[in-house]
Amino acid sequence: MTPGSRLHAALDLLGEIAASPRPADAVVQAYLRGRRYMGGGDRRAVTERVYGVLRRHARLGWWTGEGTPRERLIADLVLTDGLDAAALKALFTGKGHDPAPLTDDERALARRLFGQPLEPPEMPEAARLELPEWLAPLLADSLGEDWRAVVAALNGEAPLDLRANALKADRDGARAALAEAGIVAEDGPLAALALRVRGRVALAATAAFRDGLVEVQDVGSQVAAALVGAAPGLAVCDFCAGAGGKTLALAGAMGNTGRLLACDVSATRLDRARVRLRRAGVHNAVLRALDESSRKWLKRQAGGFDRVLVDAPCTGTGAWRRNPDARWRLVSEDLSRLTGEQDAILARAARLVKPGGRLVYVTCSLLRAENEERVAAFLGGTAGAAFTPVPVTDAWAEARQAGTVTGPCPAPEGATALRLSPTAHDTDGFFVAVMARAPA
Repeated sequence: MTPGSRLHAALDLLGEIAASPRPADAVVQAYLRGRRYMGGGDRRAVTERVYGVLRRHARLGWWTGEGTPRERLIADLVLTDGLDAAALKALFTGKGHDPAPLTDDERALARRLFGQPLEPPEMPEAARLELPEWLAPLLADSLGEDWRAVVAALNGEAPLDLRANALKADRDGARAALAEAGIVAEDGPLAALALRVRGRVALAATAAFRDGLVEVQDVGSQVAAALVGAAPGLAVCDFCAGAGGKTLALAGAMGNTGRLLACDVSATRLDRARVRLRRAGVHNAVLRALDESSRKWLKRQAGGFDRVLVDAPCTGTGAWRRNPDARWRLVSEDLSRLTGEQDAILARAARLVKPGGRLVYVTCSLLRAENEERVAAFLGGTAGAAFTPVPVTDAWAEARQAGTVTGPCPAPEGATALRLSPTAHDTDGFFVAVMARAPA
């Protein structure tokens, strides 16, 4: 592909992302799957441009106003790449697969921006930090003094984290299988099965992935699954399983024994989980879509599980490195709606826990309103009356003994919840709270 045709592809993708309700990564994957003719270098160039524009959304928008995807791309080429009018004209020719020539207004925009810094001193802080204004005070309150550093890190590019599938390989075996495909993987932090790959690779084309030796999973997510304390022979429920990322990790920790139930309100997400479970060689999992007809079934499951994981729907503020467009899809009303859902889900899931069992609450959010405040509300209410917090150091020590985490506990002594962040732990932002139900 020529430089111009790569820009044309980037424009197509930016337009599809803007028009789609799906996350950017899902749109990008579908776009690339439909264009097998694109070489590896072309794919990298197009996706790097697209994600770059998404990560500079607010700063580019400050210069362009509302701005169409095409105007933002032009602004990015001038402000980030330093291209002048002549260089732009050579790319926007309208010939072959090049983008259409610049209009008079677009040429005027390019002239106005040429030589300007991307972040002038007068730019508002929310724009510099790539934040919706309403979220800035909430993040400052939740994260404390270093909140700006955390937010800046969330606007960076995340590494590719993999988890070696304990049902098929240990970490060294998975690394060796990746090396056969020319992929260099290093040990990831905190999680005992974590592997980290730098840069973009064609993972889906490798035998290691196709044969289920590795799964894509952020290290923070692996740690959250490890703190559930799943073990061979236990009954474990993943109450909000989604596409099955943590379900797969739980199955590995259980050694394909015991009872593993994966529930979700979306049958479509469970269909994706079913494919992943089959590839990973998981045999002890049962998938169940939850709807209005599930109430009686859930009632019969009461008190039936040693461990119940609630990976609650949330704002996803901790996962912005992987979904840079997600912050612009959020509105303040989403937070109040989600906290209500989180309370209801916790109350329902708590009924499934056996006396002496544990309930584990997880989000990929950095907001206190979705984390500490939800746990406090649960423990202070009727549904949580029988539960007490488990110190993170205790849950960590158990997971370390089981061989699912490594190193010292990243939470301070006495903490009853674990917070992970890209600045402190080089992971996505995660919150984990373990709560034990009183014995009978």
